[in-house]
Amino acid sequence: MRTLIPLLLALAACTACSAAAPEARQVPRGTQTPPAAAAGEPGDTLARIRALVGTPDCSSDAQCHTLALGARPCGGPESYLAWSSGKTQQAELQALGERYKEERRTANAADGRVSTCQYMMDPGAVCRAGTCQLGGSGVLQAR
Repeated sequence: MRTLIPLLLALAACTACSAAAPEARQVPRGTQTPPAAAAGEPGDTLARIRALVGTPDCSSDAQCHTLALGARPCGGPESYLAWSSGKTQQAELQALGERYKEERRTANAADGRVSTCQYMMDPGAVCRAGTCQLGGSGVLQAR
């Protein structure tokens, strides 16, 4: 009985954490997005990032890059976005990416959000069928 009580407490704590975390969703490769934000908040910056990237057209892998998006409460980015240097200005995109990261950090702290503490490695980007896409296998899906 003594070992059962701590086990039940640990189980209850895990259940509470998982209930607060958003569910994973499958999205097409190269277009992983973090959870939608309310209008007038970080979603506006994310929309600007997506508009700037547009369709990341490419003719070689050298034109394809990744941008870390957002900030998980436990650290690291929420997801990655493939973009093309043949079409998008790096300085403007990185500035928007930093702005979005800070907005997400602020929102996470204000809401007391929690997340899993899994590190999401940069999957890299490759040119496939004329479009930059997130590359590599075993990429964690954005949550």
